[in-house]
Amino acid sequence: MDGWKPVATPMVANEKFTKEDDTPNAESMIGSLLYLTATRPDIMYATSLLSRLMQSPSQVHYGAAKRILRYLQGTKDYGIQYEHNKDSRLVGYTDSDWAGSTDDMKSTSGYTFSLGSGIFSWSSKVQNCVA
Repeated sequence: MDGWKPVATPMVANEKFTKEDDTPNAESMIGSLLYLTATRPDIMYATSLLSRLMQSPSQVHYGAAKRILRYLQGTKDYGIQYEHNKDSRLVGYTDSDWAGSTDDMKSTSGYTFSLGSGIFSWSSKVQNCVA
């Protein structure tokens, strides 16, 4: 990873993945990225999309996972900071794509909650129903 050029975002905008797209190391990389989402909410959405296809990853998925690693390399100093402030507010956001998966037409929903400047809860998951 030392020779990789960092990138500004964890995912190319509007990138679509399909089950058709086969690489053996992609499963291990995606599993490691899923582990990292416990402390890096900024990679949650991109990693969630990749994890849908772990049963049959391809070279495209391997490249997308590698891009997330390049993004992480360029953002090593990022972190979640919790500061005591009497003016801190509880803020929540939610979002969903609409039928974002071209394979099964399922949507991905996500949320985030923060108190003051520190995020403390986040999630990104595939909805059970078809859009």
